[in-house]
Amino acid sequence: MTLGVGGSTMAAELAGLSPRAGRPPAIGAAEYEARLEKARGLTRALGADALLIGAGASLRYFTGVPWGATERLVALLLPVAGAPVMICPAFELGSLQADLKVEVEIRLWQEHESPAALVGRSLAQLGADVLALDPAAPFSLFSALRDAAPSLSVKDAGAVVDGCRGVKSDAELALLRYAKAITLDVHRRAGAVLAPGVRASEVKRFIDEAHRAASGGGSTFCAVQFGEATAYPHGLPGDQELAEGDLVLIDTGCQVEGYQADITRTYVFGTPGDEHRRIWEIEHEAQAAAFAAVRPGLPCETIDAVARQVLERHGLGPDYALPGLPHRTGHGIGLSIHEGPYLVRGDATPLAPGMCFSNEPMIVIPGRFGVRLEDHMYVTADGAAWFTPPSPSIDDPFGLKA
Repeated sequence: MTLGVGGSTMAAELAGLSPRAGRPPAIGAAEYEARLEKARGLTRALGADALLIGAGASLRYFTGVPWGATERLVALLLPVAGAPVMICPAFELGSLQADLKVEVEIRLWQEHESPAALVGRSLAQLGADVLALDPAAPFSLFSALRDAAPSLSVKDAGAVVDGCRGVKSDAELALLRYAKAITLDVHRRAGAVLAPGVRASEVKRFIDEAHRAASGGGSTFCAVQFGEATAYPHGLPGDQELAEGDLVLIDTGCQVEGYQADITRTYVFGTPGDEHRRIWEIEHEAQAAAFAAVRPGLPCETIDAVARQVLERHGLGPDYALPGLPHRTGHGIGLSIHEGPYLVRGDATPLAPGMCFSNEPMIVIPGRFGVRLEDHMYVTADGAAWFTPPSPSIDDPFGLKA
């Protein structure tokens, strides 16, 4: 039997959980101010007079407001010189003030009014002719701004957003490390509760409850796949039932102060077969090679190429061909589970200290099974460092051997 897989109960594992010690502090006021100042500089370098950021992860990054986007515009208007402005529905004023972590001027609009027209008037008052617009903004906002301010020139603010969010501060790294440590412990406990006949839905519920017990919030997402379903990167429909000898793939995470965990473990319920072991070890080798290749200044795409070279040496691939790796090697992570830059061919962004990535060169054997080991790393001055330790072996997936 795989070490640490089975032998416990959901009740026992939940009883052993409590909020994890050592929770790092939330992002402080000085860091928010520094983010705004950096954004001003990047906006100016883009040739724009102001930056508009809508609700979502980037608004949280710049202001602390953790709201998701809806049909009602809530946005930060940041001029390259002068005070930041928040555009907000009037009835949301109290909620906005409770969440804001920066000093702003607030401009309100009523339900019958056009928020785009309010943005247009605000830009005119600032003397702003060129706007850098949030790359996550919907086309409907761009269209409404074009109607409200026909002479306004609009640029993609992707370089501003990525230039700020792509490199994490020490405070951000601490929050990411803490969230990932919680999820790794939940993974270990999820493996311990597996038993013949357990359904994927039962394991998902347990994982959500375990995340709640350890972090105060549930799973941000959870995928539990058994057997052939592991051959599909995002699983198959239906509620699978675990059987002896099945490969198990669990991919889950939580968030702390908005900062995300996203870890995958793959192992066998029972005794690994020769082919399970062979593919698992190739996956482990590819993940280690991708980690070892990280150096500041290298293009992100280099790391993807290194992982694929390992697979090709073992007769897998090439490129996206199966059996092999059907997707990118990794994605950026921070306030979003998936964010730029990406470890994928075509992303030439230079690696820089503080960038954070998943490392997950999954191997798929069509119609049979798949193996994904996903851990996260951050770029250092001379290489990379893991947030949490990778899985050591298919026989000891959680590193329980003394």
